[in-house]
Amino acid sequence: MNDPHLLGPGLLPTPFTAAEIRDATGRGKTIRIRIDLPDGTSSSRVNRFSETDAEGATLERWSLDDGSDLSANRVTWLELQQHAAFDAETTSVSTESLSIPLGEVECLRYDTEDGTFWFSIAHPGMPVQYESGDMRTTVVGIEYD
Repeated sequence: MNDPHLLGPGLLPTPFTAAEIRDATGRGKTIRIRIDLPDGTSSSRVNRFSETDAEGATLERWSLDDGSDLSANRVTWLELQQHAAFDAETTSVSTESLSIPLGEVECLRYDTEDGTFWFSIAHPGMPVQYESGDMRTTVVGIEYD
């Protein structure tokens, strides 16, 4: 059986397939993110998907603090899925309930050598929280076109 969550040998199953990410993004999705920095300050960023189709979308990113860092590039749903393809030997997976601005969310938690990623089962796509060292990135809002 071919499991679309498994992208290759030695990798753990990803939390979502490319098709699940595509279906959750629909015609477009805007994700608001807070980044807590080691010095105690925070910044805000936005990721917006537009021009979605069966293969991918245009992903725009910018800072809410000063409007800088606007970038736009084409991504495929498979590329987004690949971001969550972690090494089976160095990563552990568990389930955890997480309280974030989106509410109480049930997550798959991936503990890796590079940090900890929480993927909300109800929100296919990027992790709703990521921690590495003293830095934390948290999704604070998701809106759909």
